[in-house]
Amino acid sequence: MHNYAIVNAFSDQPLAGNPVAVFFSCDDLDSSIMQRIAAEMRLSESTFVLRPKLSGDARVRIFTPVNELGFAGHPLLGTALALSHRLGKSSLHIETIKGSFPFSVQQLPHQQDTQIAHIDMCQPSPVIRLYPGEEHLLHSLGLLHSTLPVEEYDVGPCHVFVGVEDLESLSLLNPDQRALAKHKDMAAICFCREGPVTWRVRMFSPAYGVVEDAATGSAAGPLALHLARHGLIDFGQMIEIRQGVEMGHPSKLEGMAQKSSEKYQIFAGGNAIEVAQGSYVI
Repeated sequence: MHNYAIVNAFSDQPLAGNPVAVFFSCDDLDSSIMQRIAAEMRLSESTFVLRPKLSGDARVRIFTPVNELGFAGHPLLGTALALSHRLGKSSLHIETIKGSFPFSVQQLPHQQDTQIAHIDMCQPSPVIRLYPGEEHLLHSLGLLHSTLPVEEYDVGPCHVFVGVEDLESLSLLNPDQRALAKHKDMAAICFCREGPVTWRVRMFSPAYGVVEDAATGSAAGPLALHLARHGLIDFGQMIEIRQGVEMGHPSKLEGMAQKSSEKYQIFAGGNAIEVAQGSYVI
């Protein structure tokens, strides 16, 4: 029997944000069992907490319903909240396949409920390239062009950014999921400006078993970097990202990118709330 928690990442409200199932004390589970559990949970990701191998507070493996990820945003942000409660720590280092990353967990000043907090996280430095399947991708999304170059940012999951002209066009997107599924190992991140520092996002990834995602934390830092590299925002500027609106699961994320010499550092943050606990018999 394994205890687990459900945490809604990038929201401070139940029935909002992006839920992740966090399973504890999973050293006795092999990869195939973790994958089957993730498929049965039917969430975009589930995480499995193990003893650290290095000097971290915990090691975490991340599974979508169809594959394992080396890094992901909302699952790790939600896992950080769950671990913070159980370890009694506000600073954590979590080990992943992509490396060990620091997390800061701060209880919201106006919240007496310790199940709600704001979490900040560093993210892996991405590998960036022009996306070779741009023409077919745009056709799959029902778009004629992108407002910025269609580029791929690999941070564990691969995100391909496609700029959309306006909010109405973004909200009306209805991708051909069968055609989109031909794009392996990637998530299409469609975005447009919503306000001076606010950007609206929709994410589609049948390749990762996710028709549409309510909050894609691993894309928050890369989006800020994409915008900064192409002159739409300044390096070091925090942006607010709204996602999941069309799904009825509104989420709010933060992203920022910094540049030092020729190196990029990216960050993401947001609120999270633990909404359920349970036990799973394996």
